[in-house]
Amino acid sequence: MIRVVALYKQPEDVDGFMRHYEEVHTPLVRKVPGLAGLEVTRITADAFGGEAPYFLMAVMTYPDRETFDAAMRSEENRAVAKDLMSFARGLVTVMVGEDVE
Repeated sequence: MIRVVALYKQPEDVDGFMRHYEEVHTPLVRKVPGLAGLEVTRITADAFGGEAPYFLMAVMTYPDRETFDAAMRSEENRAVAKDLMSFARGLVTVMVGEDVE
């Protein structure tokens, strides 16, 4: 399983950010071919009760490397990346990982 993890820092305008994320960005992500799952988590605190360095986490899953590579080359994914930079530049860190057996 390949996972793409996007961690978002606290935006200045939370309501505007969430509106765009839910109404524009998430529908674009769901169109990416091969996407097996999308989980979005609102971060409320760090594990020790302090303020978390992130506001939101999204995890997108792909069944294998071949599907992931094709998805990343797709027009739909290019639309996701363009949109991401339009509203989250400077706020988002995106990482790719593979499950460990």
